[in-house]
Order: sequence, then structure tokens, then C-alpha cells
Amino acid sequence: MTGKLSIVGTPLGNLEDITLRALRVLGEVDLILAEDTRHTQKLLNHYEIKARLRSLHAHNEGRTADAIVEELRSGKHYALVSDAGMPLISDPGASLIPRVIEAGLALEVIPGPSALTTAIALSGLRSDGLRFLGFLPRSGSRRKTALAEIANEYLTSVFFESPHRVQKTIEELGAFIEEDRQVVIAREMTKRFEEVIRGTVSEVSAALAGGVRGEITVIVEGSKVRR
Repeated sequence: MTGKLSIVGTPLGNLEDITLRALRVLGEVDLILAEDTRHTQKLLNHYEIKARLRSLHAHNEGRTADAIVEELRSGKHYALVSDAGMPLISDPGASLIPRVIEAGLALEVIPGPSALTTAIALSGLRSDGLRFLGFLPRSGSRRKTALAEIANEYLTSVFFESPHRVQKTIEELGAFIEEDRQVVIAREMTKRFEEVIRGTVSEVSAALAGGVRGEITVIVEGSKVRR
């Protein structure tokens, strides 16, 4: 019997944003690999799903991926979930998935919500071409290079940012891009306190001055000139 790994999309915040297929698979698998088992347990409890959970996160994935593959070889069916949205989009799984493919095991995706696509839909900016950057480098020359590349990018740029760093990031971005370029902050999407801030760099920076909380996605309008 061949094992299988199901990559399952889960809600960004609103627990109603999960597919019937995802609920069925989470109830059928032998084990759920979760970024934070406590977080995933809340989702399972809400839908009265009984399932075994095991942590899989950035700090243990490298040393546990091979063992997981061996368990799948024995015919097990596991699910991989992140805390919110689609796994592997700046979330754990990058070490495990290539090993699953190399081992010739079955791999499937159960599509679900994504902060990336949800933010783009909310932004009102061009979506015919995108550049996704994950999380920007926190400091140094690599960070400056990333900001300069966003400034020169013709396509819409999207990245994730910490609420503690987002205002500083927007201020630093202002040193590279034109004043009339639009920036959108999508915060706590699908949750009770969802907020979308739109404007120029200076306008958005001012709106963030009091501090913010929660999960944040930043969308930056592309340059009007191809470079």
C-alpha cells in the first residue's frame, strides 16, 4: 500500500472558510502534521474532528522529514497544515515535500484560503502579474536590495511583515519608491478586526503610527515605467 501526503488549506481566521473536502480529509488521515498543534486543535474541536496531531515547524522539519517519509512508505496517510491558509507559502513544508516526491509517494493538494490571493483581491491593484517576496530580510544589505528591487519592479509586489516592523518597513520603502506609488496594508484578513489601509507611502506610514497588531500582508503598486 502506497502512502499519501495531503497538503490541506485551512482558514486564515474565519473558521467557516474551509472546504468540505478539507474537513473530510482531516477526519480521515492517520496523522495531521501541524505548524502549531494547539492552533490546529481549535479548528478540529470546532468541527468535532478527532485526529492525531504532531508538530512540524521550521525548527524540527529538517531533522524529522526523513522519518515522516519512512512512515508514509508503510502506507500511512498524513495531512500537512499551517496555522493559517495554504501550507508552504512562507510556512513549513519546504524540506518535506521534495523528499515525498523523491520517494515516489502520493502527494495531493486540498486548495484553501491564501493570504497572498486574498490580499491581492482586497488591494485593488493590478493582479495580471505579481512578485511574491515572502518575508523581507530583517536588516543589512539584503534588506536594502529587496526594497530597491520592489521600487524597480513593474509588477505588483506582495510580502508578509511583522506588525512590529511594518511601519519601519514602509518608511524605509519611501526612500526608494515614487511618492505617488500606492501601498496597501491588509491586516487580520477574514477576522473580526480586518482592516485595509490604502494610500501613498507617507499616508500609510502615518496610519500605522499608533502601532498595529495581527497578521499583515503588504501590497505595493508596480513601477509605472519598465526598467
